Amino acid sequence: MKNRRGIVHLMYHEIELPGRSVCHSEPGYVRYVVRDADFRMQIGWLQQNCWRGLSVSEALGFPEGRSVAITFDDGCETDLLAAAPLLKRARFAATFYITTGNLGKRGFLNLPQLRELSDLGFDIGCHSRTHPYLTDVPEEGLRDEISTVKDELEQLIGRPVLHFSCPGGRCDARVIAVAKGAGYHSVATSRTAPNFPGSDPFDLNRVAVMRNTTPGTFQHWCEGKALWTIQVQESARLAAQRLLGNSVYDRVRSVLLRG
Repeated sequence: MKNRRGIVHLMYHEIELPGRSVCHSEPGYVRYVVRDADFRMQIGWLQQNCWRGLSVSEALGFPEGRSVAITFDDGCETDLLAAAPLLKRARFAATFYITTGNLGKRGFLNLPQLRELSDLGFDIGCHSRTHPYLTDVPEEGLRDEISTVKDELEQLIGRPVLHFSCPGGRCDARVIAVAKGAGYHSVATSRTAPNFPGSDPFDLNRVAVMRNTTPGTFQHWCEGKALWTIQVQESARLAAQRLLGNSVYDRVRSVLLRG
């Protein structure tokens, strides 16, 4: 019998290890960096309370029981150094969405590390080639950022790449059409909500785990609770993005966060 409850897809980025610099120091980036101790606490809570950690492929089957999908964006080196060992010990699966243009850069996975992560049995997805806002990219560029890069990533790891996540959560009908044509099985956004058996796999919701996410908040989010406050803020943010455009919105956001 299939699970009729919703499944929350958790969205992580970099894990901060003690004594190690993070990839970028901008406040807009750091707010998405989760401390290693907090990540360990979150995975520990899931394990102790008999939750399952799933890849996106597994989550789209909506298995019975309490579960969350665990996803990472960007392809930071801590995917392998911090996240993978802990997830393996917990017997959790996960999907790591890779931005191929980051491979080999400081703080990001290099090619041997990417292959090691894949060989450990984790699901490798695509997070574009250069991490642009895809809603601003012309048609030919979309194919390079979504379709061509999929083929290249598959050649690098020797396995199918079936899932795509949109940088910054920016997605439109053109992005979905290119992703479907490329052979992906799903497209993930950054919209905050659980996913249900009737949800469109090419419009998946995710919940961003942030640097300031408290243990109680994390637990409620996994249960699909207390998401309305984020959804209100998200609605205001999306309205501002539509009004200002991506580039102006980002400049205003950067100034406000530095302040």
